[in-house]
Amino acid sequence: MLDNLPYFLTAMYVVVQVAAIFAAIEALLYSRTSQGAIAWSLFLIMFPLLALPLYLIFGGRKFTGYLDARRSGNQPLQRLVQEARETLPQSILAEFTEDEQDHVVLTRLARMPFFAGNRCQLLIDGEATFNAIFNKIDAAKEYVLVQFYIVKDDELGRRLQALLIKKAQAGVRVYFLYDAVGSHALTTAYLFTLRSAGVETAVFSGKSHGKGHLFRINFRNHRKIVVVDGHTAYVGGHNVGDEYVGKSPSPKLRPWRDTHVEVCGPAVLGIQLAFLEDWYWATQEIPQVNAKPCAAHESNHRVLVLPSGPADEFDTCGLLFAELIHSARQRIWIVSPYFVPDETIISALQLAALRGVDVRIMLPEKADSYIIYLAKFTYLYETLPFDIQVYSYTAGFLHQKVILVDDELAGVGTANFDNRSFRLNFEITLLFADKKCVRDVEVMLENDFRQCRKMNMNDIVQRPVWFRLLTRIARLFSPVL
Repeated sequence: MLDNLPYFLTAMYVVVQVAAIFAAIEALLYSRTSQGAIAWSLFLIMFPLLALPLYLIFGGRKFTGYLDARRSGNQPLQRLVQEARETLPQSILAEFTEDEQDHVVLTRLARMPFFAGNRCQLLIDGEATFNAIFNKIDAAKEYVLVQFYIVKDDELGRRLQALLIKKAQAGVRVYFLYDAVGSHALTTAYLFTLRSAGVETAVFSGKSHGKGHLFRINFRNHRKIVVVDGHTAYVGGHNVGDEYVGKSPSPKLRPWRDTHVEVCGPAVLGIQLAFLEDWYWATQEIPQVNAKPCAAHESNHRVLVLPSGPADEFDTCGLLFAELIHSARQRIWIVSPYFVPDETIISALQLAALRGVDVRIMLPEKADSYIIYLAKFTYLYETLPFDIQVYSYTAGFLHQKVILVDDELAGVGTANFDNRSFRLNFEITLLFADKKCVRDVEVMLENDFRQCRKMNMNDIVQRPVWFRLLTRIARLFSPVL
């Protein structure tokens, strides 16, 4: 039998190599970017034994099960969405003057209008964010919707758990949704305690139901949403873990710089709808919620809710950022912990700078992903020569996802500036077409820029050859991640 082992191993290798070739052909035919197609194809052909299992897990291009559920016209959720859109009162739809951009492209991407009558407040860093969220949950009367990509069974996680249990036992309906990949370390005991107290819990799994590869876990729900009684919502960069309130065991991740936003008013309907769609995918059920819009008092901020994900007909998130960059006339400031854009976005940034737009990109000095950290250096060749200013945040770990366009628009959400957020993750972004909101974001970012160092070509050209080689390799495989 041992004599036949070499022949068996050879045969198995040939089978794997052939399968890898077919997978490479699939990647070339169906990958949504040339970067992804090239990266996967080279990886599969050169290292089939390693690449094929990874492709089966991470190589998906469309979330087919979610897409099929969304397209099913007889689904209860689809009917609910249609009814909500048809019954929106005219009074909550934002109006724009002739001197303002009408943002038609953005509303078409979002599949919903800009809402008027909102009150928005920036929540800077973890203490402000979770104090606001916990206080509002504690005051809930009817229901609470909670969704995070990462939930940890640590001090902050247990504070959230205790509060949700308290409200459930008081008769408030509580729905808790977490992502299977992001919250993979969440303990069974944590979830059992929630369920035993009456909290409805569900996991968002990225595996396609029905069609596609059964082993793929490429698609993740990266949204962070809290909705209380249908009138107040929270969206932003924070997950539930001690590091998000500055208590990370790793010194390089302290302090944690992040941004959330509190929204009161009709825009909460759009945020709530994004949660309902995700909850329906996970449970095939729709929670009973308040669908009547209510304008905030003494405020009229215009807000667009833009969910995005791999079930969309278009690459909604990538197109959103491309449109924002192309629309900029005076400035566009981008803040993201991960900067691995595709050629379309890089070209848009270069053109904006050539138009005379003040283009600034703020990135973390320290990173929690070494491959992404390496890849960002290669983009210095494509930004700095075009007078695109790149800043490195030195006062801790930068995790906020914020964009500022002229004096017209500001955005806060969950989407990073990378291939995963553009095409693979379910994300949500809030855009504010309001002078005060824009000014608040401007002041916040100006303070952040004062805690940055400006990068220059010496950051890469004076590095050792081996480091520059690693950055190129990281750049090659970053679209796969």
